[in-house]
Amino acid sequence: MNSRRLITIVKKEFIHIIRDKASLGMAIMMPLVFIFLFGYAVNTDVENIKMAIMDMDHTLESRELISKFRNSNYFQPNIYVENIKQLESFMDKGDVGVGMIIPANFSKNMKRCENTQIQLLIDGTDPTIAKTALQSGLLLTQKYSTELQNKNIKKRSLESFSKGTIDIRTRVWYNPNLESTKFTIPGLIGLIMQNITVMLTAFSLVREKEKGTLELLIVTPIRSGELIVGKMIPYIVIGCIDFLIALFFGTFWFNVAIEGNILLLIVLGFGFVICSLAIGMLISTIAQNQAQAMQMTIFFILPSVLLSGFVFPREAMAYPIQLAGNFIPLTYFLKILRGIILKGVGVNYLWKETMLLSVFGMLLLVFASIRFKKKLD
Repeated sequence: MNSRRLITIVKKEFIHIIRDKASLGMAIMMPLVFIFLFGYAVNTDVENIKMAIMDMDHTLESRELISKFRNSNYFQPNIYVENIKQLESFMDKGDVGVGMIIPANFSKNMKRCENTQIQLLIDGTDPTIAKTALQSGLLLTQKYSTELQNKNIKKRSLESFSKGTIDIRTRVWYNPNLESTKFTIPGLIGLIMQNITVMLTAFSLVREKEKGTLELLIVTPIRSGELIVGKMIPYIVIGCIDFLIALFFGTFWFNVAIEGNILLLIVLGFGFVICSLAIGMLISTIAQNQAQAMQMTIFFILPSVLLSGFVFPREAMAYPIQLAGNFIPLTYFLKILRGIILKGVGVNYLWKETMLLSVFGMLLLVFASIRFKKKLD
Protein backbone atom coordinates (compact mmCIF):
# COMPACT_ATOMS: atom_id res chain seq x y z
CA MET A 1 0.00 0.00 0.00
CA ASN A 2 1.43 3.34 -1.05
CA SER A 3 1.16 5.82 1.80
CA ARG A 4 1.30 8.86 -0.50
CA ARG A 5 -1.67 7.66 -2.57
CA LEU A 6 -3.54 6.77 0.61
CA ILE A 7 -2.99 10.23 2.08
CA THR A 8 -4.11 11.81 -1.18
CA ILE A 9 -7.37 9.84 -1.11
CA VAL A 10 -7.95 10.75 2.53
CA LYS A 11 -7.42 14.46 1.76
CA LYS A 12 -9.76 14.24 -1.21
CA GLU A 13 -12.48 12.62 0.90
CA PHE A 14 -12.12 15.24 3.63
CA ILE A 15 -12.50 17.96 1.00
CA HIS A 16 -15.74 16.34 -0.23
CA ILE A 17 -17.07 16.11 3.32
CA ILE A 18 -16.21 19.74 4.10
CA ARG A 19 -17.84 20.94 0.87
CA ASP A 20 -21.02 19.05 1.71
CA LYS A 21 -21.83 21.39 4.60
CA ALA A 22 -25.38 20.13 5.06
CA SER A 23 -24.29 16.52 5.62
CA LEU A 24 -21.35 17.59 7.80
CA GLY A 25 -23.54 19.79 9.96
CA MET A 26 -26.15 17.07 10.32
CA ALA A 27 -23.53 14.46 11.23
CA ILE A 28 -22.22 16.72 14.01
CA MET A 29 -25.61 17.89 15.27
CA MET A 30 -27.48 14.57 15.22
CA PRO A 31 -25.70 13.04 18.27
CA LEU A 32 -26.19 16.24 20.26
CA VAL A 33 -29.88 16.59 19.37
CA PHE A 34 -30.65 12.90 19.87
CA ILE A 35 -28.93 12.62 23.24
CA PHE A 36 -31.03 15.49 24.63
CA LEU A 37 -34.27 14.40 22.98
CA PHE A 38 -33.94 10.74 23.90
CA GLY A 39 -32.51 11.49 27.34
CA TYR A 40 -35.65 13.37 28.32
CA ALA A 41 -38.13 11.33 26.27
CA VAL A 42 -37.06 7.80 27.27
CA ASN A 43 -38.72 7.65 30.66
CA THR A 44 -40.97 4.88 31.97
CA ASP A 45 -41.59 6.58 35.34
CA VAL A 46 -45.13 7.82 34.83
CA GLU A 47 -46.12 10.91 36.80
CA ASN A 48 -48.77 13.62 36.66
CA ILE A 49 -51.55 11.43 35.27
CA LYS A 50 -54.51 13.67 34.52
CA MET A 51 -57.42 12.77 36.76
CA ALA A 52 -61.11 13.70 36.87
CA ILE A 53 -62.95 13.77 40.21
CA MET A 54 -66.64 13.16 40.78
CA ASP A 55 -67.01 14.14 44.46
CA MET A 56 -70.58 13.62 45.62
CA ASP A 57 -69.67 13.97 49.31
CA HIS A 58 -67.99 17.40 49.44
CA THR A 59 -66.66 16.91 52.96
CA LEU A 60 -63.33 17.37 54.68
CA GLU A 61 -62.60 13.65 54.37
CA SER A 62 -63.27 13.55 50.63
CA ARG A 63 -61.09 16.62 50.07
CA GLU A 64 -58.31 15.03 52.14
CA LEU A 65 -58.48 11.91 49.97
CA ILE A 66 -58.21 14.03 46.82
CA SER A 67 -55.24 15.92 48.26
CA LYS A 68 -53.48 12.61 48.95
CA PHE A 69 -53.71 11.81 45.24
CA ARG A 70 -52.52 15.30 44.29
CA ASN A 71 -49.54 15.30 46.67
CA SER A 72 -48.37 11.90 45.44
CA ASN A 73 -47.09 13.41 42.14
CA TYR A 74 -48.61 10.45 40.32
CA PHE A 75 -51.93 12.19 39.68
CA GLN A 76 -53.24 15.62 38.71
CA PRO A 77 -56.81 15.71 40.07
CA ASN A 78 -57.60 19.13 38.63
CA ILE A 79 -60.80 18.31 36.71
CA TYR A 80 -64.09 18.08 38.59
CA VAL A 81 -67.26 16.70 37.04
CA GLU A 82 -70.88 16.62 38.18
CA ASN A 83 -72.05 13.38 36.61
CA ILE A 84 -70.84 10.15 35.07
CA LYS A 85 -71.52 11.34 31.50
CA GLN A 86 -69.03 14.18 31.87
CA LEU A 87 -66.48 11.75 33.27
CA GLU A 88 -67.01 9.35 30.37
CA SER A 89 -66.64 12.20 27.90
CA PHE A 90 -63.28 13.27 29.35
CA MET A 91 -62.00 9.68 29.24
CA ASP A 92 -63.27 9.06 25.71
CA LYS A 93 -61.46 12.17 24.48
CA GLY A 94 -58.29 11.11 26.29
CA ASP A 95 -58.20 14.30 28.35
CA VAL A 96 -57.85 12.25 31.55
CA GLY A 97 -56.34 8.87 32.26
CA VAL A 98 -58.13 8.22 35.58
CA GLY A 99 -61.50 9.05 37.05
CA MET A 100 -62.42 8.77 40.72
CA ILE A 101 -65.99 8.62 42.04
CA ILE A 102 -66.50 9.43 45.73
CA PRO A 103 -70.01 8.51 46.95
CA ALA A 104 -72.26 10.88 48.90
CA ASN A 105 -72.03 8.83 52.10
CA PHE A 106 -68.24 8.56 52.13
CA SER A 107 -67.55 10.63 55.26
CA LYS A 108 -70.64 9.40 57.13
CA ASN A 109 -69.75 5.74 56.66
CA MET A 110 -66.18 6.29 57.79
CA LYS A 111 -67.34 8.02 60.97
CA ARG A 112 -69.77 5.18 61.67
CA CYS A 113 -66.95 2.64 61.25
CA GLU A 114 -68.67 1.19 58.20
CA ASN A 115 -67.05 0.14 54.97
CA THR A 116 -67.37 2.69 52.20
CA GLN A 117 -66.69 2.26 48.52
CA ILE A 118 -65.01 4.56 46.05
CA GLN A 119 -64.60 3.77 42.38
CA LEU A 120 -61.46 4.25 40.30
CA LEU A 121 -61.94 4.24 36.52
CA ILE A 122 -58.75 3.78 34.50
CA ASP A 123 -58.06 4.30 30.80
CA GLY A 124 -56.39 1.04 29.76
CA THR A 125 -55.31 2.03 26.25
CA ASP A 126 -51.75 2.56 27.52
CA PRO A 127 -50.92 -0.38 29.85
CA THR A 128 -47.88 1.43 31.30
CA ILE A 129 -49.97 4.36 32.52
CA ALA A 130 -52.86 2.12 33.54
CA LYS A 131 -50.71 -0.17 35.69
CA THR A 132 -49.09 2.79 37.42
CA ALA A 133 -52.50 4.38 38.07
CA LEU A 134 -53.93 1.10 39.34
CA GLN A 135 -51.10 0.32 41.76
CA SER A 136 -50.68 3.90 42.98
CA GLY A 137 -54.43 4.38 43.43
CA LEU A 138 -54.74 1.26 45.56
CA LEU A 139 -51.73 2.16 47.72
CA LEU A 140 -52.84 5.76 48.28
CA THR A 141 -56.37 4.72 49.22
CA GLN A 142 -55.16 2.04 51.64
CA LYS A 143 -52.75 4.51 53.21
CA TYR A 144 -55.48 7.11 53.68
CA SER A 145 -57.82 4.49 55.15
CA THR A 146 -55.15 3.55 57.69
CA GLU A 147 -54.58 7.20 58.59
CA LEU A 148 -58.30 7.68 59.23
CA GLN A 149 -58.31 4.64 61.50
CA ASN A 150 -55.31 5.93 63.47
CA LYS A 151 -56.83 9.39 63.73
CA ASN A 152 -60.05 8.13 65.30
CA ILE A 153 -58.71 5.16 67.21
CA LYS A 154 -58.75 7.12 70.44
CA LYS A 155 -62.45 7.80 70.10
CA ARG A 156 -63.48 4.19 69.58
CA SER A 157 -62.21 0.78 70.43
CA LEU A 158 -59.75 -0.75 67.98
CA GLU A 159 -62.07 -3.68 67.33
CA SER A 160 -65.05 -1.60 66.30
CA PHE A 161 -63.13 0.95 64.29
CA SER A 162 -61.08 -1.53 62.35
CA LYS A 163 -64.24 -2.65 60.62
CA GLY A 164 -64.57 0.64 58.82
CA THR A 165 -62.29 0.72 55.79
CA ILE A 166 -62.28 2.19 52.29
CA ASP A 167 -63.14 -0.39 49.68
CA ILE A 168 -61.75 0.79 46.35
CA ARG A 169 -63.37 -0.72 43.27
CA THR A 170 -61.31 -0.42 40.08
CA ARG A 171 -62.49 -0.70 36.49
CA VAL A 172 -60.17 -0.60 33.51
CA TRP A 173 -61.85 0.71 30.36
CA TYR A 174 -61.05 0.02 26.70
CA ASN A 175 -58.41 -2.62 27.49
CA PRO A 176 -59.58 -4.51 30.61
CA ASN A 177 -56.80 -7.11 30.49
CA LEU A 178 -54.11 -4.48 29.92
CA GLU A 179 -52.82 -6.32 26.85
CA SER A 180 -49.77 -4.58 25.44
CA THR A 181 -50.65 -5.81 21.93
CA LYS A 182 -53.81 -3.69 21.85
CA PHE A 183 -51.70 -0.64 22.63
CA THR A 184 -48.80 -1.48 20.35
CA ILE A 185 -50.56 -2.61 17.16
CA PRO A 186 -52.56 0.59 16.46
CA GLY A 187 -49.43 2.64 17.08
CA LEU A 188 -47.38 0.32 14.90
CA ILE A 189 -49.81 0.83 12.01
CA GLY A 190 -49.33 4.59 12.23
CA LEU A 191 -45.56 4.36 12.60
CA ILE A 192 -45.16 2.01 9.64
CA MET A 193 -47.31 4.22 7.43
CA GLN A 194 -45.36 7.33 8.37
CA ASN A 195 -41.97 5.72 7.70
CA ILE A 196 -42.98 4.18 4.38
CA THR A 197 -44.69 7.27 2.99
CA VAL A 198 -41.98 9.72 4.09
CA MET A 199 -39.27 7.58 2.52
CA LEU A 200 -41.28 7.11 -0.68
CA THR A 201 -41.34 10.82 -1.49
CA ALA A 202 -38.13 11.98 0.23
CA PHE A 203 -36.14 10.80 -2.79
CA SER A 204 -38.60 11.95 -5.45
CA LEU A 205 -37.21 15.34 -6.53
CA VAL A 206 -33.68 14.43 -5.46
CA ARG A 207 -33.73 11.57 -7.94
CA GLU A 208 -34.73 14.03 -10.67
CA LYS A 209 -31.77 16.25 -9.77
CA GLU A 210 -29.24 13.44 -9.84
CA LYS A 211 -30.54 12.07 -13.14
CA GLY A 212 -30.52 15.53 -14.71
CA THR A 213 -34.21 15.43 -15.65
CA LEU A 214 -35.11 18.30 -13.32
CA GLU A 215 -33.75 20.80 -15.84
CA LEU A 216 -36.25 19.48 -18.40
CA LEU A 217 -39.08 20.16 -15.96
CA ILE A 218 -37.81 23.68 -15.27
CA VAL A 219 -38.21 24.79 -18.90
CA THR A 220 -41.77 23.45 -19.11
CA PRO A 221 -44.82 25.59 -18.17
CA ILE A 222 -45.53 23.29 -15.21
CA ARG A 223 -45.98 25.24 -11.97
CA SER A 224 -44.23 24.17 -8.79
CA GLY A 225 -47.51 23.32 -7.05
CA GLU A 226 -48.63 21.20 -9.99
CA LEU A 227 -45.34 19.34 -10.01
CA ILE A 228 -45.48 18.68 -6.25
CA VAL A 229 -49.08 17.42 -6.34
CA GLY A 230 -48.53 15.48 -9.57
CA LYS A 231 -45.55 13.63 -8.16
CA MET A 232 -47.45 12.91 -4.93
CA ILE A 233 -50.59 11.38 -6.46
CA PRO A 234 -49.01 8.03 -7.45
CA TYR A 235 -47.49 7.77 -3.98
CA ILE A 236 -50.84 8.62 -2.41
CA VAL A 237 -52.35 5.61 -4.17
CA ILE A 238 -49.47 3.37 -3.05
CA GLY A 239 -49.61 4.78 0.50
CA CYS A 240 -53.35 4.21 0.79
CA ILE A 241 -52.98 0.60 -0.38
CA ASP A 242 -50.17 0.11 2.16
CA PHE A 243 -52.38 1.57 4.89
CA LEU A 244 -55.21 -0.84 4.11
CA ILE A 245 -52.76 -3.77 4.14
CA ALA A 246 -51.24 -2.71 7.47
CA LEU A 247 -54.67 -2.07 8.98
CA PHE A 248 -56.08 -5.43 7.87
CA PHE A 249 -53.21 -7.61 9.00
CA GLY A 250 -52.52 -5.54 12.11
CA THR A 251 -56.05 -5.95 13.41
CA PHE A 252 -56.98 -9.34 11.92
CA TRP A 253 -53.76 -11.28 12.46
CA PHE A 254 -53.12 -9.93 15.98
CA ASN A 255 -56.80 -10.12 16.94
CA VAL A 256 -57.21 -6.42 17.76
CA ALA A 257 -60.87 -5.62 17.22
CA ILE A 258 -61.85 -2.24 15.75
CA GLU A 259 -64.45 -0.90 18.17
CA GLY A 260 -65.29 2.24 16.20
CA ASN A 261 -66.28 3.21 12.68
CA ILE A 262 -63.86 1.55 10.26
CA LEU A 263 -64.88 3.86 7.40
CA LEU A 264 -63.96 6.91 9.50
CA LEU A 265 -60.64 5.27 10.35
CA ILE A 266 -59.86 4.67 6.67
CA VAL A 267 -60.76 8.25 5.68
CA LEU A 268 -58.59 9.75 8.44
CA GLY A 269 -55.85 7.25 7.60
CA PHE A 270 -55.79 8.46 4.00
CA GLY A 271 -55.49 12.02 5.31
CA PHE A 272 -52.48 11.01 7.40
CA VAL A 273 -50.91 9.35 4.35
CA ILE A 274 -51.13 12.64 2.45
CA CYS A 275 -49.65 14.51 5.42
CA SER A 276 -46.71 12.08 5.67
CA LEU A 277 -46.10 12.25 1.91
CA ALA A 278 -45.98 16.04 2.19
CA ILE A 279 -43.23 15.69 4.82
CA GLY A 280 -41.23 13.52 2.44
CA MET A 281 -41.79 15.95 -0.41
CA LEU A 282 -40.56 18.85 1.75
CA ILE A 283 -37.43 16.86 2.57
CA SER A 284 -36.97 16.19 -1.13
CA THR A 285 -37.05 19.91 -1.94
CA ILE A 286 -34.41 20.67 0.71
CA ALA A 287 -31.95 17.82 0.11
CA GLN A 288 -29.31 18.19 -2.59
CA ASN A 289 -28.73 14.48 -3.09
CA GLN A 290 -30.11 11.11 -2.00
CA ALA A 291 -27.59 10.80 0.84
CA GLN A 292 -28.85 14.04 2.38
CA ALA A 293 -32.44 12.93 1.84
CA MET A 294 -31.73 9.71 3.74
CA GLN A 295 -30.06 11.60 6.60
CA MET A 296 -32.97 14.04 6.90
CA THR A 297 -35.46 11.19 6.81
CA ILE A 298 -33.68 9.41 9.65
CA PHE A 299 -33.38 12.71 11.52
CA PHE A 300 -37.18 13.01 11.37
CA ILE A 301 -38.20 9.37 11.86
CA LEU A 302 -36.13 8.55 14.96
CA PRO A 303 -37.48 11.37 17.18
CA SER A 304 -41.03 10.71 15.99
CA VAL A 305 -40.82 7.14 17.32
CA LEU A 306 -40.26 8.44 20.85
CA LEU A 307 -41.88 11.88 20.99
CA SER A 308 -45.22 10.80 19.48
CA GLY A 309 -46.04 8.46 22.36
CA PHE A 310 -45.60 5.30 20.31
CA VAL A 311 -43.33 3.63 22.89
CA PHE A 312 -43.12 5.83 25.97
CA PRO A 313 -46.06 7.73 27.52
CA ARG A 314 -45.92 11.44 26.75
CA GLU A 315 -47.08 12.18 30.29
CA ALA A 316 -43.69 10.98 31.56
CA MET A 317 -41.74 13.35 29.30
CA ALA A 318 -40.44 16.78 30.26
CA TYR A 319 -42.74 19.59 29.22
CA PRO A 320 -40.44 21.01 26.47
CA ILE A 321 -40.18 17.51 24.99
CA GLN A 322 -43.96 17.21 25.02
CA LEU A 323 -44.16 20.50 23.14
CA ALA A 324 -41.71 19.19 20.55
CA GLY A 325 -43.94 16.14 20.08
CA ASN A 326 -46.85 18.43 19.25
CA PHE A 327 -45.16 19.29 15.95
CA ILE A 328 -45.10 15.66 14.82
CA PRO A 329 -48.25 14.61 12.90
CA LEU A 330 -47.87 11.01 14.11
CA THR A 331 -48.68 12.21 17.63
CA TYR A 332 -52.23 13.08 16.58
CA PHE A 333 -52.72 10.09 14.31
CA LEU A 334 -51.83 7.72 17.16
CA LYS A 335 -54.63 9.29 19.21
CA ILE A 336 -56.99 8.79 16.27
CA LEU A 337 -55.96 5.15 15.80
CA ARG A 338 -56.23 4.24 19.47
CA GLY A 339 -59.38 6.28 19.89
CA ILE A 340 -61.26 4.56 17.06
CA ILE A 341 -59.77 1.05 17.39
CA LEU A 342 -59.75 0.72 21.19
CA LYS A 343 -62.29 3.24 22.48
CA GLY A 344 -64.73 3.24 19.58
CA VAL A 345 -65.11 7.03 19.65
CA GLY A 346 -66.20 9.15 16.70
CA VAL A 347 -65.05 12.34 15.05
CA ASN A 348 -66.88 14.39 17.71
CA TYR A 349 -64.15 13.31 20.15
CA LEU A 350 -61.31 13.41 17.62
CA TRP A 351 -62.08 16.68 15.85
CA LYS A 352 -59.04 18.44 17.32
CA GLU A 353 -56.61 15.77 16.08
CA THR A 354 -58.36 15.66 12.69
CA MET A 355 -58.17 19.42 12.29
CA LEU A 356 -54.49 19.57 13.28
CA LEU A 357 -53.59 16.81 10.83
CA SER A 358 -55.39 18.71 8.05
CA VAL A 359 -53.56 21.93 8.95
CA PHE A 360 -50.21 20.14 9.03
CA GLY A 361 -50.88 18.57 5.63
CA MET A 362 -51.83 21.86 3.98
CA LEU A 363 -48.92 23.80 5.50
CA LEU A 364 -46.40 21.14 4.50
CA LEU A 365 -47.67 21.11 0.91
CA VAL A 366 -47.51 24.92 0.76
CA PHE A 367 -43.97 24.98 2.18
CA ALA A 368 -42.84 22.27 -0.24
CA SER A 369 -44.28 24.22 -3.19
CA ILE A 370 -42.67 27.49 -2.04
CA ARG A 371 -39.36 25.79 -1.40
CA PHE A 372 -39.36 24.20 -4.83
CA LYS A 373 -40.37 27.47 -6.47
CA LYS A 374 -37.36 29.20 -4.91
CA LYS A 375 -35.13 26.58 -6.47
CA LEU A 376 -36.62 27.27 -9.87
CA ASP A 377 -35.93 31.02 -9.68
